[in-house]
Amino acid sequence: MLSIRKIGVISRTYRHLARYRQILTILFKYGFGDLLEMLKIDQYIEVGLQMISKKRAERAEKLTRPQRLRMAFEELGPTYIKFGQILSTRPDLIPVEFIDELSKLQDDVAPFGFSEVSDVIESEFGALHGDLFESLDETPLASASIGQVHRAVLKNGEEVAVKFQRPGIRRIIEVDLEIMLHLATLAERHIEELSLHRPVKIIEEFARTLEKEIDYRNEATNMERASRHFLNSPYVYIPNVYREMTTSLVLTTEFIEGIKITDIAKLDAAGLDRKLIAARGAELVLSQIFDHGFFHADPHPGNVFALPHNVICLLDFGMAGVVDRQTREDFVDLVDSVVRQNESRAAQMLLKLTSWEEEPQMRMLEREVADFMGRHFYKPLKELEFSRLLRELLELATNFRLRIPPDIFLMLKAISTVESVVRILDPEFDIIAQAAPFIQRVKLERFKPQRVAGDVIDTASRLIQFLQQFPKDLLQLANLIRQQRLSLQIEHKGLQKMLSTHDQISNRLSFSIIIAALIIGSALIVISETPPLIFGISLIGIILFLAAAIMGIWLLVAILRKGRL
Repeated sequence: MLSIRKIGVISRTYRHLARYRQILTILFKYGFGDLLEMLKIDQYIEVGLQMISKKRAERAEKLTRPQRLRMAFEELGPTYIKFGQILSTRPDLIPVEFIDELSKLQDDVAPFGFSEVSDVIESEFGALHGDLFESLDETPLASASIGQVHRAVLKNGEEVAVKFQRPGIRRIIEVDLEIMLHLATLAERHIEELSLHRPVKIIEEFARTLEKEIDYRNEATNMERASRHFLNSPYVYIPNVYREMTTSLVLTTEFIEGIKITDIAKLDAAGLDRKLIAARGAELVLSQIFDHGFFHADPHPGNVFALPHNVICLLDFGMAGVVDRQTREDFVDLVDSVVRQNESRAAQMLLKLTSWEEEPQMRMLEREVADFMGRHFYKPLKELEFSRLLRELLELATNFRLRIPPDIFLMLKAISTVESVVRILDPEFDIIAQAAPFIQRVKLERFKPQRVAGDVIDTASRLIQFLQQFPKDLLQLANLIRQQRLSLQIEHKGLQKMLSTHDQISNRLSFSIIIAALIIGSALIVISETPPLIFGISLIGIILFLAAAIMGIWLLVAILRKGRL
């Protein structure tokens, strides 16, 4: 497990100060000094800040804030790149313009040396690479921030692709996560707008997500799960996983020699049918979502290959999404109500699929949904662009402060991505028409006798459980009231800033009283000529006067640095 400790705020620990200084320098460079000032970070690492130039790069001034954030994340390295990539799937946390920009994050980095690859093999398998592989290419096929892939041949002659995790990456991630957790704590304490999003919980959730991603056994499980779903499909292929050659740091899969799905020239040269590949690729993603509820969440062109006989091959299952049956059915109801131009029903289903702090005004929401439908659904279906629909749906939800859950957004984004890919192959492709049979199947599924019987039994079971438990709960509540043990907990929200200011005022008053006491005490000691004396003046009195002067200057500087007396 990733070892993440909270950086001590009160004790002002300087662990990881070099990395902290690097992070702050880059944030200042890209024009985020105002945010750091709002965090009041100088209270905790003054020494680090004194060494940082707060001058912004001239080129950063000409860019938008989302562009500057994306560039800052790229420069900050693997942890922040992954953080940005995950944020780009969270429309419930950041605005649409940031999602679009962070989606462009790339993590191509220089490969690490073959000697380090050998060290990973020896530490994971207790053997030399020559003992496990007939051959292992020293030059990687691809390299990213977390790991890199090498082509190899096993002792039995089978060709494999082996992904090795970058040495020391776990320690880098742990240091960065500790710093991110500290910054999130300050944001929650000092920036009320950000505190509503609970940034500490976001970082903790990010740490759990990243923990899964850097354990290659999870990716292996995702591949095996997807493979089982399409065992009987003649046009879908998922590479085999070699479990005996897979650990948390090493993933070994079957090597696939295919054609990148958007490489038109090679597809035509191989005699493959582009339109058929487009249809099969879309059907594959739609089947994953609507039939199985488990899908490849990043089907970009680099992860989709075309094989002989127009077979589709999916690679890199590091990011996968899960959508339960109820969510699939709710989404289908939303689509159905939009297609039928029923804005009232569509608004209700949109609310059911999202979460919110305060329920929006239904009349206004219905009006916006009707306007959304009017802009898109009075034109031929083949002219609809799902990516544009997704963007405008996100904007609509954001305007009403509705939060779209991550898995639903990943589902929508996967459909949008596959649409953009298949339209390169077939510009006339109609993703809506392709999805229609799947949507119809989900709608009919709930009326099957087995499903209806199962729902009735489940409802009856819940009702019986409620009837059994409710009297017990009432009796327990009555006992608590009788014993005067019933307590009501009230949580105050929005008071943190006021309490922080109150503590600051109290500390300054206490400090001022101590200074005044030192001055008065020093004066009494000097007047009484308490020995030892220097030039007839008490040495103790002089020392106390100096201490009071230093403390007074310190207090004045602290007040002036805050910009108000």
